[in-house]
Amino acid sequence: MLGFGMGLLGVFQPASAEDLETLKPGVLQVTIQPYMPYTAMKDDRLVGLDSDILAAVADKLGLKMEVNVTDFPGMLASVQSRRADITIGGIAWSDARQKVGLFTDPPYYSPPAMAVAGSDKYPDVKSLEGKDLGTVTGYVWAKSIAQVPNATPHTYPSADSVFQDLASGRLNVGFLDPLLIVYQQKQRPDMKFSVEYLTPPTAEEVKAHPDYQYFQSYMTGFYLPKEAPKLAKAVSDQIDAMYKDGSLSALITKWGGDPKQFLVPSPEMAAQRRGVDRPADWSPPSIAP
Repeated sequence: MLGFGMGLLGVFQPASAEDLETLKPGVLQVTIQPYMPYTAMKDDRLVGLDSDILAAVADKLGLKMEVNVTDFPGMLASVQSRRADITIGGIAWSDARQKVGLFTDPPYYSPPAMAVAGSDKYPDVKSLEGKDLGTVTGYVWAKSIAQVPNATPHTYPSADSVFQDLASGRLNVGFLDPLLIVYQQKQRPDMKFSVEYLTPPTAEEVKAHPDYQYFQSYMTGFYLPKEAPKLAKAVSDQIDAMYKDGSLSALITKWGGDPKQFLVPSPEMAAQRRGVDRPADWSPPSIAP
């Protein structure tokens, strides 16, 4: 375990804003992509679910925010090269990403959702075989859809492109973050796609196709440079407090999600990070059952 923020006798001492390893003292430089309802800039203001969570965290830490807008690969690269302090917006935890950056505790969990053309049904991974499947370049589902037998995987520069090909009939299924699908459906009912939740693959299916793991619920996280462990710890502490005080539940509800779906981890999640980027006894945060 990284021993950041530990004082005498192992008691955690909260760091002041000036001690939090930000590139500019007292300022949190944030990189996002336009990705509502998670992140966007509107009237020079950061909006969306992740934005609301980070704003609450920054306020508690006494940090002002400066925001840069890019695309998803650019978000990750800005952190990995330490040109930003943090990036947010439905970012899935993965072993590969944690090797070159730091993840906070999950601000929420993301259930496996699909945008489905028309009224077709795809209850499980087997039903996806032979279909045209799409997602955004760099998203974890790009690996998953590439492993579906006889399917044709497509990757796109943005979620808008996925929705356009669903509406035109060039795609059968698009894998995107669940709140984004719900949000787009409300914004564009003319696109005529439905929202479905995939039954997660079995352990045997994941063993045969390891990247099917991304068809399961996954942990999101705010992503920071390796050089900022104190900042990552401080942000995680605030996220954990928001589970306990009800503020995360209120924000999930505000943006169209069910707190019981988004704020309760699945049983396998603890094992994914224990001994990797968390202590061996780490438990993912959760609202009370």
